Parts: sequence; structure tokens; C-alpha cells
Amino acid sequence: MDNHRKRNLTFLTIGLIFMLSGIEYAVILPTIWRYLQILEAPPYFLGLGLSAFSLSGLLTGPLFGLWSDRSKTTKSIILFSNLFEIAGNFMYFIGYSKWLLLCSRLVAGIGAGAGSSIFGFLTRSTRPEERAGIFAAIMACRQAGLLVGPAFNLFLRLCDFELGPFVVNKYTSPGIFMCLLWVLLQFVVLVMYWDVPPNSSEGVAVMVEMKQEDGYEEEEEAPLMGSDEEPVQTYRAVNADELETSASSRMQGLNPFENFSVSREFLREEVVVLLTAQFITLFNQTALETMVTPLTQRYFGFDELGNSLMYSLCGVEVIMGFFFVRWLSKKVADRVVLAVGLVICCTACIWCLVFLCNPRGGYGWELSAFIIGVFLQLLGLPFVAVSQVSLFSKVTAEKTQGFSQGVRRSVGGLATILGPLWAGGLTNNLYIMLGMMLALLLMISVMTALSYERLTEPRAVQSAQSCDSGG
Repeated sequence: MDNHRKRNLTFLTIGLIFMLSGIEYAVILPTIWRYLQILEAPPYFLGLGLSAFSLSGLLTGPLFGLWSDRSKTTKSIILFSNLFEIAGNFMYFIGYSKWLLLCSRLVAGIGAGAGSSIFGFLTRSTRPEERAGIFAAIMACRQAGLLVGPAFNLFLRLCDFELGPFVVNKYTSPGIFMCLLWVLLQFVVLVMYWDVPPNSSEGVAVMVEMKQEDGYEEEEEAPLMGSDEEPVQTYRAVNADELETSASSRMQGLNPFENFSVSREFLREEVVVLLTAQFITLFNQTALETMVTPLTQRYFGFDELGNSLMYSLCGVEVIMGFFFVRWLSKKVADRVVLAVGLVICCTACIWCLVFLCNPRGGYGWELSAFIIGVFLQLLGLPFVAVSQVSLFSKVTAEKTQGFSQGVRRSVGGLATILGPLWAGGLTNNLYIMLGMMLALLLMISVMTALSYERLTEPRAVQSAQSCDSGG
């Protein structure tokens, strides 16, 4: 099988991984609130349960990224991390107590830490100009999972039987369902995932180094007295598997963290802006997600089915948004996409602050104001999410992308911990909650405007690409 086909199948498998993460979120989120109530958990356990998943991902993301940078492999990391997803979802299925439920999300979150290795792999395997489109497609796969997940809830909510000593009902069934899906994914990864060689500057650098070393060996073997004849150029066919093996083994021998400095890498202006954008975007998103379920229950009387249908419609919008951003990223720079996304997010937050904090009018007007607010919030999400990930991969060193993406995802993980905790205690004080969210959005908008000129690919890389295209 040639490398091109391996690469496509590998990308397809990565899409499935992200889709399963979206399905897991979609089948658990609509029911976890009632599940905790049945287990006699206090209200703040909802925030703890949602944050626990992010906490373990926050801690393990950089470690998985460090592992992938040193080994230059991700397949074994994915297979290992999926074991935690399997165990965590089975613990969720058992549901013996509120503490076991909390621990189940902690364990499953360890598996999510492998996402840093995957993003590092995608950075090394894509060209800068195509990277935003690839990232948008992968993120759309997660949103597809969020769309498909509620459809699974339609039959999972009908479960009412016993499986040995375990009770299978609409609250426990998402756990065993996701456990089985992650087991199936293990076989898919074994068959369809390859650690294909890099398709970017890192791979070129390795091959140049290999060529230089081979040249040095030839010089050592050359006779002291040279002839007057012109050197004869010799060529031989290189098997694709041989090239892949040679490049991979040589890359494993290189130390990606030689001369690496954390402060020099992450305390640069453009990197700080992008990490701040990552934090604020996910903080606001998870805060709103935490607020939505109690809000729809209080004002509109939505049950699990109503919430599932709402998340399904949200998934459709976000998927369309990601594919629009995928198209748009080919036309304009990433920083333009980021700026547009921030403007939309600020508009959405202002709308919610004005119309949702103190709803007036009848049921129809309140529902319409709620729908418009959610629509605007979701509309801005793909713009900010794709652009900041793509920009971050371009302004940080490619050889340590796994670790850098782990740091980025840890910052996002911290946001997804604090977001639900912030919103969980303020569901009755929307002015304070939404006011803080708007203040954060205005802050990152100002930071982006002041650092706009630096939010671009380094000039050295751009110059190299110009030379390659000119040659």
C-alpha cells in the first residue's frame, strides 16, 4: 500500500476518533444531570462531573505529546489511551455512587489526552497552506459526533433491563454503549492507522541531514588523489517502505528538545495571544453548555429528549460552520478568520446579556431570543477554533508539536474545568456570568488587534516556501 493511501486511511481513522469523542459527549451530557440527581448528588456535582474529564486530559496531554515527539509515533499512544476511555465508560455504566461517576469521568479524560499527539502528528503530516482545512475537517468530525449522539439517545433512553448484576436504563446505557464503541475503535486503529512519514519541513530537514551524512561517508571513502574526470551521477530506485523506515528511524535518533526553551517557545507575544484565545473560547463555550440544560428545563420545560434534539440541531449548524471555515481558510489568512470569529462571539454575548438575563414577553419571544443567542454563539465557534489551532501550529516549532499541542490543550482543559464551575454556581445570576464572558471576549479582541501583525507564519518559513515554489 502506498503512502498516499496510508495517509488517507490514517486521517479517516483520526476523524473516527474525534467523532467518537463527540458522540460520547452528546450521549452523556443530556442525561448526566438527572443521573447525578438520582444518585443524590448536590447541584455542584454537575460542574465537577463535567470538569473531571478535562482535568485528567489537562494533566496527561503534555505527557502524551512529549511521548509522541520523542518516539515520532502515535499509533501505540492512541491504542494505550483508548484503554482509559474503555475503563472510564464502563465505570460510568456501573454508576454505584456519585463518587464512582466522578471517577469515571476522570479516568475517561486520560484517554482524551492523546489528542495532543494527534494534533502534533497532523502538523508534521500536512503543509502549512492545507493545515487549516485539515484541522477544520477533523473538528467537524467531532461535531458530527455531537450530531449523531442525540440520535443514539433516542434508543438508549428506551433501555430498561438488567445485565447480570447491572441495571441498564436511560442513564447507565450511555456508559456501556460508549465502552463498546471504543473497543471497536481499537480494532479500527490496528488495521487502518499508520505512522506515515512527515509531509512537511521536518521531514525535509531529516532527509537533508540523511543526505549530508551520506555525503560525508562518501567523502571519507573517496581516494586521496582525484581524477580529472567529471563525477558521474548515479541514481537508484528507492522503495517507499524503505524510505519510510529510513526516515522514521533517523528521526527517532534526533532529539527534538535539544536547545528547547519553554519560556522562549511559549512566552512570545503571538503564542500568548493564541493561548489566551484558546482559554477564553473554551471557557465561554463550556460555561454556556453548563447553563443551557438548567435554563431550558426552567424556562421551556425541556426533558432529555428535548435537550437531545436541541444538541442535534446545534451540531448541524457547527458542522456547516466548520466546512465554511475550511473553504474560507483557502481564501483569507488565519488571522482574518480569527478576527471575524471574535466579532461574532462578542455580538452573541451582548445579545444573550440583553435578551436572556431578564426575559420578557411570552413563551414564543423568550424561545426565539434563546434560539438566536445560541445560533450566534455557535456561529462564531468554528472561526475561532480552527484559526487559533492552525496559527498555533505555525508559530511554534514543528519538531516539538506534540508537546506544544499538549500545552495548548491543557490551557483549553483548564478553561473547560473553570467554565462549568463558574456557570454551575451562577445559573440564577446570568448578568454576572455573561458579563464576565463578555469582558473576556473584549480583552482577547483587544489583544488580537494589538498583535495582529505578529499573528502569521514566521517569515523564515514563508521565504523557504517562496523559494520552493520559485524553484
